[in-house]
Amino acid sequence: MLTTILTRLRHALQTSASEDPAKKPDNAVLDATLRQARTVQPPPVVWLLGKTQSGKTSIIRSLTGSLDAQIGNGFQSCTRTARFYDHPADVPVVRFLDTQGLGEVDYDPSEDLAFCESQAQLIIAVVKVSDSLQDAVFDVLRAVRRRHPDWPVIVAQTCLHEVYPAGSGHMLPYPFTIPGWEQFVFPDLARTLLFQQNLLGTLPGNGSVFWVPVDLTKPEDEIQPQDYGLEALWDAIQRASRIGLDARLRDETRQTDPFSQAAHQQIVGYAMASAAMGALPLVDLAALPAIQIKMLHKLGEMANFSWDKRRIAEFSALLGPGIVTGYGLRMAGRSVIKMIPILGQTGGAAYGAASGAALTFAFGKAACFYMHQKAQGAPVSAGEVRRVFTDAVRKGRELMQSFRKKDSG
Repeated sequence: MLTTILTRLRHALQTSASEDPAKKPDNAVLDATLRQARTVQPPPVVWLLGKTQSGKTSIIRSLTGSLDAQIGNGFQSCTRTARFYDHPADVPVVRFLDTQGLGEVDYDPSEDLAFCESQAQLIIAVVKVSDSLQDAVFDVLRAVRRRHPDWPVIVAQTCLHEVYPAGSGHMLPYPFTIPGWEQFVFPDLARTLLFQQNLLGTLPGNGSVFWVPVDLTKPEDEIQPQDYGLEALWDAIQRASRIGLDARLRDETRQTDPFSQAAHQQIVGYAMASAAMGALPLVDLAALPAIQIKMLHKLGEMANFSWDKRRIAEFSALLGPGIVTGYGLRMAGRSVIKMIPILGQTGGAAYGAASGAALTFAFGKAACFYMHQKAQGAPVSAGEVRRVFTDAVRKGRELMQSFRKKDSG
């Protein structure tokens, strides 16, 4: 069995660096495998409930770090007026469900709302603070809570600057987590925020309700900071849900640069796909290295980094036999096999889905560290690469275990 896996791993690695398109991995097959894994282990669903132009897309952009263009192209219809957005597209770690058309004439949203309600693990209602006509949104919240009295609800009150006095900017530090905040903010803003809270009133049931004023803008809006209230929204998400959205979308360092955030999401997505593959009876576990190679090239594409033969060989050598020994796959010599300790390990560890996922996670983190050092023109030591890998194995295992507990909880 091990010989078979290693043979396939070696082939996958060799072909991944080949200049011959005919020898490249079959992306169609890999994509089909990822889709199958997604079916087995679908991502959690965040239901964004609000009127058109209320700021739902801005919330998705801020939580994921995605560009508007990607979001616009990524939405797919799933009912008459509801649509979903998987993020990242190839290996989603979360699905946003957007309900459109609330409050429009001649539109009965009952069927669409029933579909959304059946899918959601978290509801974020999005209300523009300058729009006092929120009955359509609030009626849905009341109905949902009558059927699910313990469901928590987050209400994001958006576009705060629209009711600021002329020439005023955001109030800093963010005042809305301080008791008695009404006394510290612009009077018109306090009045509109409280009006909406009073309009909703007390929801049926005992689930928590979190009110979060936010103002998530684009650079061209020239309003600083662009992510006003975003940390408060993350805090509410953490308190309201069990889906681990924060761990799926933000890395442990909480770095805000777009590449680190996007790379983390890709790595988590591929790690989740690796875990899901363990539950696919018709998928050969030796397909795992092909998935990991696809992740490697995806990360390289995002970083404008080409994984040619020389770089693959260097990266593999930096991971080195110490990793091999540490994870029970002993290889030696100068053959190509020596270049694939992690891939080999992952194949071996695929007997346990969680271990395979953790190793995929570690492989991605180590690759990102390597690419970052090379981009900076900085030296890369084997000790540093192995430390990143080893730390990431632990982190990846904890992450996958937490997701599994949340899914079963």
